[in-house]
Amino acid sequence: MIVYLHGLNSAGSSGKAALLRQALPGIDLISPTYPAHSADLAVARLSDELNRLLSEPDRTDEPRLLVGSSMGGFYGAWLAQRLGFHHLVMINPALQPWQLLKQVVGWQFNEALNQGYFLSSRMVADTRRYHTPVEALAVPTTVLVDKGDELIDYRIAQEVYGDRVAMHCFEGGSHTFEHMDDAVAIIDQIHQSFL
Repeated sequence: MIVYLHGLNSAGSSGKAALLRQALPGIDLISPTYPAHSADLAVARLSDELNRLLSEPDRTDEPRLLVGSSMGGFYGAWLAQRLGFHHLVMINPALQPWQLLKQVVGWQFNEALNQGYFLSSRMVADTRRYHTPVEALAVPTTVLVDKGDELIDYRIAQEVYGDRVAMHCFEGGSHTFEHMDDAVAIIDQIHQSFL
């Protein structure tokens, strides 16, 4: 099973989720929609939904991978440590959203959901509560970054994680992440390693 967590201003029906579902048809992929802009609400909803999902009797023996993109990677790091996942994959993760999101405080529009919301300074500050330091990563972790990411400097991920995780840095690309074919192959290989 793969749980995919989307980023800010996206939804469970995102292009990455659809691509993963199509490219890995033999693996059950769950991609919940959650309010990524509201840390407390996001973590509460995801914790409830994933706890319920993971406690289903037919899911107890299957490999559990959590894949998160951007803010989904940030929340994924926190959730993976607490919910019994076997591996965490972060794609262009938002490592310090309490700093990164300061520049976009104000009205936002989530095109995927066709709705607006107000991102407050307090919401941005609240993300700090869910920060998972690299030394607290108890779940094997793989980080995939595009060097051309215009929002998050890939060198920050290199500096933060160093050799403590499996790191893949791809030339070019963007924050959208242009190397999903490579990501699919890596995710499939990780999943197969648990079978």
